[in-house]
Amino acid sequence: MTTPDPIAAALDQLAAHDEQIAWLDHREAGHHTAITERLDELVEFVARIGRTVEEHASALTRSAQNGPDEADADGYSPSPAPAWWRLAADGRQDPVARLRAWVEQVYRPGYGHLTATLGSCWESHDLCLYGLDILAELWSVLYLQPQRTAALLSAQAEYQARVLPAMADQFRLETSGCGHPRGPLPGTGYSRSSS
Repeated sequence: MTTPDPIAAALDQLAAHDEQIAWLDHREAGHHTAITERLDELVEFVARIGRTVEEHASALTRSAQNGPDEADADGYSPSPAPAWWRLAADGRQDPVARLRAWVEQVYRPGYGHLTATLGSCWESHDLCLYGLDILAELWSVLYLQPQRTAALLSAQAEYQARVLPAMADQFRLETSGCGHPRGPLPGTGYSRSSS
């Protein structure tokens, strides 16, 4: 019987470990490359967000500096908010008529399923009056401008993706269980469900 040479066995083990270390080095180099690429993408994304935030801040600063008398003659300037809490029924007629026109001409035709759950009794709900006034004025600020900048486009996306759906859900909750009779949707002839 021959005894194995301990030095040869140790060298074989070292060679096997060397292969494993080389494989691990190669794998980790790949991970490092992938992580570095992803970090570069994230840095660029954060930089773009930073530029958008700067554009928004600049637009807000310009807007805050321009009072109603200094507003851009070509752009839209928001009108004062109605004092719903102080207006008697006869004092609400004009502001409600303005909102009704916006709901019929812009909101319902332009925003599809988001508007389908606005109860026909919305005019009886202060929450809806406040919210629709905000939506109408914000829509006017965003869409009645002479030029479309990157900041304005970003604000339009925010309005479309976050503000409008959140407000529409508030209107749904407010008018779905209020006990007012459910009338037909304007222009459809179909009654809205009470759920």
